Amino acid sequence: MGKIFCLMGKSSCGKDTLYKRILSDPSLPLHTLVPYTTRPMRDGETEGVEYYFRTESQQQELERQGKIIELRSYETVHGIWKYFTVNDHQIHLERHNYLLIGTLESFKKLRSYFGPDTLVPIYIELEDGERLQRALNRERLQTVPGYTELCRRFLADEKDFSQENLQKAGITLSFSNHDLEICTENIISFIKANMDKVTSS
Repeated sequence: MGKIFCLMGKSSCGKDTLYKRILSDPSLPLHTLVPYTTRPMRDGETEGVEYYFRTESQQQELERQGKIIELRSYETVHGIWKYFTVNDHQIHLERHNYLLIGTLESFKKLRSYFGPDTLVPIYIELEDGERLQRALNRERLQTVPGYTELCRRFLADEKDFSQENLQKAGITLSFSNHDLEICTENIISFIKANMDKVTSS
């Protein structure tokens, strides 16, 4: 069976950039596991790349069909946004290894569903001041910047990714993203060392 490598970290720590760089490495035969969300699509996002964007009624239908593996709801300044993983056409662990972006909560739920030997955590760290500056720079590029939501997420991450919560989840290894090149190389080496050999088709 293959592995699911789960990239995690506080907002604006560089998960999206690292995700794209790791997937572009030709020496890593990784497949993607795209999550679902009910939040609106942001500028620059593409359906089926960052997320599958679904309406509230579409999410409820997937839940009725028993296809949702894990689901998280967040009360934002724009209303309740849901993020969830679906047991769909994407998952073939007998043939592939996967890379996904998740939260601590989604990691734990996926680990319970697929088993502790399948889920491999990759926790990204970045100094808080640099994270906040990156978040501000990114938000300024949006057609309608959401600074209130940015601040809510920043503060929520401090609680969600506390050292206590990381330890409870069994996450003791982290990767500093102060230097993007070095961080990318370290993660790629880690994945290669932990990747299961599976028969791709």
